[in-house]
Amino acid sequence: MAAELHVELVAADRSVWSGEATLVVARTTSGDIGVMPGHQPLLGVLESGPVTIRTSEGGTVVAAVHGGFISFADNKLSLLAEIAELADEIDVQRAERALERAKSEENASAERRAEVRLRAVAGH
Repeated sequence: MAAELHVELVAADRSVWSGEATLVVARTTSGDIGVMPGHQPLLGVLESGPVTIRTSEGGTVVAAVHGGFISFADNKLSLLAEIAELADEIDVQRAERALERAKSEENASAERRAEVRLRAVAGH
């Protein structure tokens, strides 16, 4: 069994993160899933939620992901998201304002996106 897997986190408009990792945790329509080297081949639908990547260097990368697909084969993990933002890129005050605005407009999907951004930052 290999000690690491190659991860590509890609949004519709850009490559967000790529590198070697020992563990990736993501939320799918079937629930949260952890992928380690040697995992069974996988294809799933991503739910909005934080994605946590444990890098081979021992660091942690957290991203807010909104929709898309996850696939794993031959120790290569691809996360193809509609929208993905690294926790480092998220403006907390802007996300909090977006959450308040979404609540006042009763916009459930915008509310969910803002909550996921804030959770990604908190988990970072």
